[in-house]
Amino acid sequence: MEQLIPFISDVGFPIVVTLYLLHRIEAKLDTVVQSIQSLPARLQERPDPETMYPAKVTQDPIREIN
Repeated sequence: MEQLIPFISDVGFPIVVTLYLLHRIEAKLDTVVQSIQSLPARLQERPDPETMYPAKVTQDPIREIN
């Protein structure tokens, strides 16, 4: 027991800092997960880019080489 108290006092600060940082990262990860989960619905709401910006297709005549 006597060896445990100095160990906790030496390692306690890094553990507290690690838990604090994990808590902050967890909140940010929740936001990222929500954004990713809402992405398919948001993509379906967008108008079709082909109707907004039709592609200009120009075809050159095909020439036969003899």
